[in-house]
Amino acid sequence: MQLKIMPKKKHFSAGRVPLILFLCQMISALDVPLDSKLLGDLVQPPTITQQSPKDYIIDPRENIVIQCEAKGKPPPSFSWTRNGTHFDIDKDPLVTMKPGSGTLVINIMSEGKAETYEGVYQCTARNERGAAISNNIVVRPSRSPLWTKERLESIILHNGQSLVLPCRPPIGLPPAIIFWMDNSFQRLPQSERVSQGLNGDLYFSNVLPEDTREDYICYARFNHTQTIQQKQPISLKVISAKPGKERPPTFLTPQGTESRKEELRGNVLSLECIAEGLPTPIIYWIKEDGTLPVNRTFYQNFKKTLQITQVSEADSGNYQCIAKNTLGAVHHTISVTVKAAPYWISAPQNLVLSPGENGTLICRANGNPKPRIGWLTNGVPVEIAPDDPSRKIDGDTIIFSNVQERSSAVYQCNASNEYGYLLANAFVNVLAEPPRILTSANILYQVIANRPALLDCAFFGSPLPTIEWFKGTKGSALHEDIYVLHDNGTLEIPVAQKDSTGTYTCVARNKLGMAKNEVHLEIKDPTRIIKQPEYAVVQRGSKVSFECKVKHDDTLIPTIMWLKDNGELPNDERFSVDKDHLVVTDVSDDDGGMYTCAANTTLDSVSASAVLRVVAPTPTPAPIYDVPNPPFDLELTNQLDKGVQLSWTPGDDNNSPITKFIIEYEDAMHEAGIWHHQTEVSGTQTTAQLTLSPYVNYSFRVMAENSIGRSVPSEASEQYLTKAAEPDQNPTAVEGLGTEPDNLVITWKPLNGFESNGPGLQYKVSWRQKDGDDEWTSVVVANVSKYIVSGTPTFVPYLIKVQALNDVGFAPEPAAVMGHSGEDLPMVAPGNVRVNVVNSTLAEVHWDPVPLKSVRGHLQGYRIYYWKAQSSSKRNRRHIEKKILTFQGNKTHGMLPGLQPYSHYVLNVRVVNGKGEGPASTDRGFHTPEGVPSAPSSLKIVNPTLDSLTLEWDPPSHPNGVLTEYTLRYQPINSTHELGPLVDLKIPANKTRWTLNHLNFSTRYKFYFYAQTSVGSGSQITEEAITTVDEAGILPPDVGAGKAMASRQVDIATQGWFIGLMCAVALLILILLIVCFIRRNKGGKYPVKEKEDAHADPEIQPMKEDDGTFGEYSDAEDHKPLKKGSRTPSDRTVKKEDSDDSLVDYGEGVNGQFNEDGSFIGQYSGKKEKEPAEGNESSEAPSPVNAMNSFV
Repeated sequence: MQLKIMPKKKHFSAGRVPLILFLCQMISALDVPLDSKLLGDLVQPPTITQQSPKDYIIDPRENIVIQCEAKGKPPPSFSWTRNGTHFDIDKDPLVTMKPGSGTLVINIMSEGKAETYEGVYQCTARNERGAAISNNIVVRPSRSPLWTKERLESIILHNGQSLVLPCRPPIGLPPAIIFWMDNSFQRLPQSERVSQGLNGDLYFSNVLPEDTREDYICYARFNHTQTIQQKQPISLKVISAKPGKERPPTFLTPQGTESRKEELRGNVLSLECIAEGLPTPIIYWIKEDGTLPVNRTFYQNFKKTLQITQVSEADSGNYQCIAKNTLGAVHHTISVTVKAAPYWISAPQNLVLSPGENGTLICRANGNPKPRIGWLTNGVPVEIAPDDPSRKIDGDTIIFSNVQERSSAVYQCNASNEYGYLLANAFVNVLAEPPRILTSANILYQVIANRPALLDCAFFGSPLPTIEWFKGTKGSALHEDIYVLHDNGTLEIPVAQKDSTGTYTCVARNKLGMAKNEVHLEIKDPTRIIKQPEYAVVQRGSKVSFECKVKHDDTLIPTIMWLKDNGELPNDERFSVDKDHLVVTDVSDDDGGMYTCAANTTLDSVSASAVLRVVAPTPTPAPIYDVPNPPFDLELTNQLDKGVQLSWTPGDDNNSPITKFIIEYEDAMHEAGIWHHQTEVSGTQTTAQLTLSPYVNYSFRVMAENSIGRSVPSEASEQYLTKAAEPDQNPTAVEGLGTEPDNLVITWKPLNGFESNGPGLQYKVSWRQKDGDDEWTSVVVANVSKYIVSGTPTFVPYLIKVQALNDVGFAPEPAAVMGHSGEDLPMVAPGNVRVNVVNSTLAEVHWDPVPLKSVRGHLQGYRIYYWKAQSSSKRNRRHIEKKILTFQGNKTHGMLPGLQPYSHYVLNVRVVNGKGEGPASTDRGFHTPEGVPSAPSSLKIVNPTLDSLTLEWDPPSHPNGVLTEYTLRYQPINSTHELGPLVDLKIPANKTRWTLNHLNFSTRYKFYFYAQTSVGSGSQITEEAITTVDEAGILPPDVGAGKAMASRQVDIATQGWFIGLMCAVALLILILLIVCFIRRNKGGKYPVKEKEDAHADPEIQPMKEDDGTFGEYSDAEDHKPLKKGSRTPSDRTVKKEDSDDSLVDYGEGVNGQFNEDGSFIGQYSGKKEKEPAEGNESSEAPSPVNAMNSFV
């Protein structure tokens, strides 16, 4: 039994892949699946994958490269024959064979001649399973000989005579391309009267006086050597005494009334008839016993040359050319016979059999005459090869029965006749393999209800496994009454229903074992539009609403989109969209058109459209205006390779003149049912000359448009298939980027079907190392968008090209782009790591860069890991999360900000590329010096008495060094908020409690308290308290002080003298305000201002550093004012914070940004609080201006 290997979904037979000849020939054959688990342990006979063309014309100026590539397991060895005998390359110092390849390189550039190596070469690839052979490769150097020198006489003719200017170019290899030019290298104009024949001669049906010139020059261009040879100029003089006598046509070529032409199948048949006469004859062509084939017949050279492409035996027969002018006609009959070199009907395919199985190799070819079939085994004619009892030859078929492992071999089929030959290799590989399932496990398939569901089960095994499908855990095998079981293992559910949901198991069995795989299927409800938008006719300036209600599967989230005329809605606030409605207000004429509601999910999409027609308000009955009726009677004429003329009849314009016609086309071959914009013409035209693309099956339709809107499309025209051509563009977005250290992934954006220009779209992918001397390696792949090159060295630059090709030919040569093979982790750690401590919160790190070769990828930068390992003050170790700073580029130093003073840090440095980090450098430790401490953690006043207050505090949370002492500053505050003298007091560092005696009774005090290290003073904490007047004790400052003052105010307010005093004060204030107002209006200084200017003491009126406003004092706990009318305290009263230095201050924390020299962007220390009065006062007594602001 023959083992069939099927891919997961879509596959192409090897026999259908066209042969591509362009310096090399790509051979495709049936193979085991490209699965790494299979390739690792399956042996395989050799297969030729690349070889030079049969007729290999070389450039004698370059080294000769004869290609021969093959694959197999184990890898094959290579040998060559030349002219039928063994070619010992070791004996010729100019000949070398590429390592791991059979490709020969003959170095003739240094010495030697190309003619020495002319001959017939054949390559053999051999391993333990057999031998495969290449075609006979005929190697010939190209030739571009010079014209033989000759003396050309001037030609003198009378007006109207005929003339043939001979070219007779030298015979080169390959043949030259002929063209006629003048001395200025300008092509000579040609017409129905003057034209160049297929043999290169220049024919004049009749000469005119303007034909007189002395520089008729024939040029021969030899493309292979890129040389052009020139014939001696020919001089022509036409005597124009009087017009020539008119005469009927006669043929200049071919001669006589009959001729014969033989052509090979598949080539282009070219028939030529050139006639002379006056007036100039016109040529017509007919086939006597039939019609000329449609879509394959083309006319060249002003219809003097008839060409039929892809000629076949059916094109044999008599073709007649007719030359006619006003005086008569002449006929010539060409008898055409089409012969055929051998071509495949069924090329032999590789066989993978298991021991004891049977199989056949079939080699069927046709040709004219019928080709002979010959068999070889491992490159030796089967008649003289070792006998194999399992093999029987029956003409074009080899029958294998009860094969054994020794039956493995490579067979060659040779089909030949007098016009050529075909050679095909096909191996017989005898394997015994248990089943393997290649489809991934637990794939989830989601399908819309009532649509087909395809569940994949790609498999491999020898003998060919049988496939069964089960549903659920205890279900029986699924049968073909409801399901379709494909040969490649796929299970098809033609109409999936809700009850089709579940788990399906694929089981593969042969006599050597069993394998199974589970997949899952979910069936979703289809998306439907249950309320569609409706056709609407509205008056200009009114409002219209379209409704679109969508029902969908609960597990799918639809996207609703509104379109106008298949494009986006206008960017206009008059258009509004909610869940189910599109509303257009103040409708204008431009709003008319087709509105479409489109609902899309990940599995399906639906849409519905409605037309909006806008009309003008009509107070009185008026003619009915509407969009035009569609055009009709579409007709295609003047059909050319890349053009056609379309004509139509306009429909009724419905009282609004047609302004333009819109022409659309459908490509039935590539995008059936989708219409594209072709062109637009004015409303007065009824024909259009259309430019077409190759290999497109066109249909056209026309729409008319007036001021009301656009008509519905016309009926489609007849279809017109243009001729195929080679691609005119290559894939875009070509990139090469490795995903693993040993590969190069080449990707590109494929051409679409419209851009392919012909059938059989493929891509030639080429690559070579940028900095090496290797030749380009090329492979032709199917219409895909990715190719993976394996076994590449790590992170090496490559030049990459991707060229499109089809059955007609190649696209233009693409430009090479550069890519890189995959990256790997860096190998070397940075060395010589050094740390320079700048201050207590900042350190600078230096290191030596690693060698660029050790990076093995794109250098992204260096990364420093650092962490706090030990506190120098407490001498204990704590686990701190590591911090990371990355320095872009090839930096050799960087700054570490936000460090904790008086601490021990450890760091290491690593290099980073696109793959990741390299090894870490040796850990490097460093100490930060002492810094100033943070503020004490807390400060509170307890046990107030008549003349004493007791202070209790907690040490700073961040001492940042060894505390040396505490400083306490305090001063009294009187009833007018003026500050008294400041008292300084030093307290030992080991104290957390202190009592102040001999204070004034019933007096408010403000305290400033901070810690010190040997570096300096830290941030301060402030507090206020009042000594008591009785045994009631002290309440919180915002409550107790208020109550005490309130009690005193009640006692005073009952006194008459106090009332009188307050009235006098109020009157004085009023008078003062009036005077100030008058003085201010006159531009003078008022007393309060003068007092302010006279007391501009910074200790009394300190300014904030940040905004320039007056500083204030406040309670540390709740920031409430002492008296009614006092201002809101600033944010500098009490701060309980850690060191101001942090990564946040520098921009982005652990991922902070740095200058180009590696220095950190930002400040290295935070702001400090203002000191108290007499130097660093943070609070102030209110000035008269402050009092005035509070009063107002």
